[in-house]
Amino acid sequence: MAELFLRGQPLADATGTSFPIEAVLFDKDGTLCISEPMLHTLAEARVFHACELLGKRHPELPTSRAEELAQLLQRAYGLRSSAIHPAGATAVGSRSHNLISTATALAQVGLGWPEALELSESVFAATDGLHGQGSEHRPIATAGLHDLMQALQEAGVVCAVISNDDEAGIEAFLASQNLRSRFQALWSADHNPRKPDPAAVLALCAQLGIQPNRCALIGDANSDLRMAQQAGVSVVLGYGAGWSIAPPLDPRFPCLQHWRELQVNAGQHIG
Repeated sequence: MAELFLRGQPLADATGTSFPIEAVLFDKDGTLCISEPMLHTLAEARVFHACELLGKRHPELPTSRAEELAQLLQRAYGLRSSAIHPAGATAVGSRSHNLISTATALAQVGLGWPEALELSESVFAATDGLHGQGSEHRPIATAGLHDLMQALQEAGVVCAVISNDDEAGIEAFLASQNLRSRFQALWSADHNPRKPDPAAVLALCAQLGIQPNRCALIGDANSDLRMAQQAGVSVVLGYGAGWSIAPPLDPRFPCLQHWRELQVNAGQHIG
């Protein structure tokens, strides 16, 4: 087992008792990788295609309906002019979450639910190629991650990914960054239950054969952090450097801005 230190201080409870850990569970988008440029392009394309298809299917609707739809989708996706809000559906939701958000926006501008859902499927079919390794803005590892992974491996700490991306997307990112061998397990949107259900953490820990109280979890969303806490994870850390807009993380949880702030065992500084 190993101990984690944040900016040189041991991660401990209120009594000063440190938490020895055997595994670290990582969120993917905004934590392991910088995916904002890819997700921004994807969200913009989904808004464009949704408005275009709405106009083609219902030319009788006033143009104000398309404008209303665009605004609804931008808010739901967390789409800004040059950024993605880290708490928006594009940043933290699975593909199916975003599909339902899209259909809901279409229903709000007057479509019946069956048509709204079918049109959303068409929008996503037209834009899925912009996601993951098919994007011209491929996700890249966050600064200092490779050094951290090396230190964790040398300390004998098992690592896993818990993400709302699908398994193929996680695998593609890890392979593209030469990180696949560093991770012993994955929990994706293809698994059941999904994040942010605490049972997802428990299932991943069971897969690893490690108790939650011997684990750390690092994520960029409050839903990740609260999920980990509810699952009994001992060390829960926020990561705030994966987005151009700082994620609104709960201040009850310690947070880091660069992987070099995290050390594994005494003296093993990162990067």
